[in-house]
Amino acid sequence: MVFPHGCYIVGEVEPVKDFDASTNGRFVQSRDKQSGELIWQVSVMDADPSLKAAQKTVSVKILNPVQPVPPAPMAGLPFTPVEFDHMTVTPYVNQAGRLVYSIKVREMRAPRPAGKTTAAKDAA
Repeated sequence: MVFPHGCYIVGEVEPVKDFDASTNGRFVQSRDKQSGELIWQVSVMDADPSLKAAQKTVSVKILNPVQPVPPAPMAGLPFTPVEFDHMTVTPYVNQAGRLVYSIKVREMRAPRPAGKTTAAKDAA
């Protein structure tokens, strides 16, 4: 399970640059190889207390035709809590030889109140 303790937005939603298609002075946004959707990213902080500080912040890629809008900030909290739907996690070995994970999602939204179920869960 990804983010079992929740996560919080700590950055802006930004387009991901296609380094192969972009040229000096011309920005081209990346598209997902399978769906063709534009790729956006947002930095989030994992609320898992067992993680080391360097492991807490990760980038989540969002596949969406338009720039996603983060949920509204919650009063009394320094960071905005967020949940993601339609998540895929892909492991790979980075250039340093370490196992890392790419997180891609389809939707970003405010967390559901505890105890609430979705219509899909109710139908099951």
